[in-house]
Amino acid sequence: MKLVNRTLDRVVCQRIELARTIWSRTRGLLGRPPLARGEGLIIEPCQSVHMFFMRHAIDVVFLDLDYRVVALRPDLRPWRVTRYFRDAYAALELPAGAVAQAGLELGHHLALEGD
Repeated sequence: MKLVNRTLDRVVCQRIELARTIWSRTRGLLGRPPLARGEGLIIEPCQSVHMFFMRHAIDVVFLDLDYRVVALRPDLRPWRVTRYFRDAYAALELPAGAVAQAGLELGHHLALEGD
């Protein structure tokens, strides 16, 4: 499955993983190698992210129920916590630098495509 930016008509991630169970949401990226370019993880539901025990920075994009970007937290470093985003439904975790590379901005509409 891939994630596309419908606003810009471009691919954000070639390989997206979904974390929807309590276990997969709790684990997130903990204990995993850094995301490769073109990879991402969507955690839903999720309105805040912590970086406890992480070893590398990531970019975090908060999405509403329609997958519109409601907040951006690029280059979130280990041992940091984002604030709670009331309007968020999901958190998209990407490799550090991916937000800028993809040109993501507030209000952009993202969508999952493929199987």
